[in-house]
Amino acid sequence: MHTRICDLLGIDLPLLAFSHCRDVVAAVTNAGGFGVLGASSHSPEGLEAELSWIDEHVRGRPYGVDIICPEKITGKGQHLAASDFEAMIPDGHRAYVARLLADHDLDPADFEDDPAARSGLFSHEVGQQLLEVSLAHPVGLLANALGVPPAFMIEAGREQGIPVAALVGAKEHAVKQAEAGIDVIVAQGGEAGGHTGEVATMVLVPEVVEAVREIRDVPVLAAGGIVTGRQMAAAVALGAAGAWTGSVWLTTEEAETAPYTVERMLAAGSRDTVRSKGRTGKYSRQLRSGWTDAWEPGPDVPEPLPMPLQSMLSEGALRRIDALAAKGHPGAQRLATYFVGQGVGLMTRRRPAREVVLEMAEDYLAAAERLAASLG
Repeated sequence: MHTRICDLLGIDLPLLAFSHCRDVVAAVTNAGGFGVLGASSHSPEGLEAELSWIDEHVRGRPYGVDIICPEKITGKGQHLAASDFEAMIPDGHRAYVARLLADHDLDPADFEDDPAARSGLFSHEVGQQLLEVSLAHPVGLLANALGVPPAFMIEAGREQGIPVAALVGAKEHAVKQAEAGIDVIVAQGGEAGGHTGEVATMVLVPEVVEAVREIRDVPVLAAGGIVTGRQMAAAVALGAAGAWTGSVWLTTEEAETAPYTVERMLAAGSRDTVRSKGRTGKYSRQLRSGWTDAWEPGPDVPEPLPMPLQSMLSEGALRRIDALAAKGHPGAQRLATYFVGQGVGLMTRRRPAREVVLEMAEDYLAAAERLAASLG
């Protein structure tokens, strides 16, 4: 199990694991994979603490950091404060959320002035601060979703010899990334959790590999619905240098996923997810719930706000909903949702992240042996 991404990142397995949880990042890294910490939900001070903890627990093994700096976002370059963004949220949207909460026996007054809402505030200014914190640690990869990474990230990577990765959901996006000088392209199919496009992984990966090859030699990672080793092997067969995974780590013992959400994921099938703008303002795949249903287009439904306004409207409420759902509140349980891909149908039990890595490696080897045997 050795591909060019192993050489580029100095890892044993061509398996990258995106997670917001430092424990998952460390566990995967220590098991021979490559953990990538989702940094954008942290303040600069919080990220410093998280990375320091990871440094202590991975003992020099390489890991990465993912910082969301959207290419298109409301207020870009205007140096606005959180209060400025909050003032842009229409009263009608606030009233709609309040009615939605009340319809589920939740008191809207309990959801006011929640600082967690500001965790949905993405900006290049915040991204640059998080990047500066990251560069003070021995990170081995910088990643960005939602467009070409900002120039300051690409330049910092080149200056410090750190590869920069970008996620794409369409062939034309991959071409744009390759022309911008990105070091690693993650071709993320529509099965993926979180922000994702419409093209399926099985189609997108070879399409991106072929398109990028005509521009320059850039390793491509496959993403979207990958939760088993046989899917990793399939990705390599399609021309990828490895797999970028996310959803599979949400139900591990180390994950910080809300308890009730973990229960729902373990019981869910691949058809229990939906692409919705109701959480961030951009299409993202998540568990279907009363919240996602409420933002489906309709005569009395407001259009989801652009990023980051929709995130600021929803994030704080959904975090509190998670806490209430874990305590057994029926209305909160109907509303609770989280980003997860269609691979959730293969996630049926909770286990340590290290065990997931080892099982994926064994499954990969078994798949490779089946392919070899088919050659006669």
